[in-house]
Amino acid sequence: MDEITVAELAARTDTPLIDVREEAEFAAGRVPGAINVPLSQLGDRLEELPPEFDVICKIGGRSAQVQAALEPRGYAVTNVMGGTDAWIEAGYEVEK
Repeated sequence: MDEITVAELAARTDTPLIDVREEAEFAAGRVPGAINVPLSQLGDRLEELPPEFDVICKIGGRSAQVQAALEPRGYAVTNVMGGTDAWIEAGYEVEK
């Protein structure tokens, strides 16, 4: 399982970030530039996903599930350890 820290995520510039939290969670605060594809809608929105991306949720559980489900389908997915909570705790900017 490929994973990165929030510090590594902050340094990335060209990798799309998919946030799999539900819409209300996403609206409350997110990593700048993240794209919301809620886990509950993921199966119906696979065509929207790029072939390679980082995935984030609140603490890392849902994003790890997404990674485990999509890697066998050929997606190159990197899980963000600690999720959005770790991003906020580290003091990084949050978009609303």
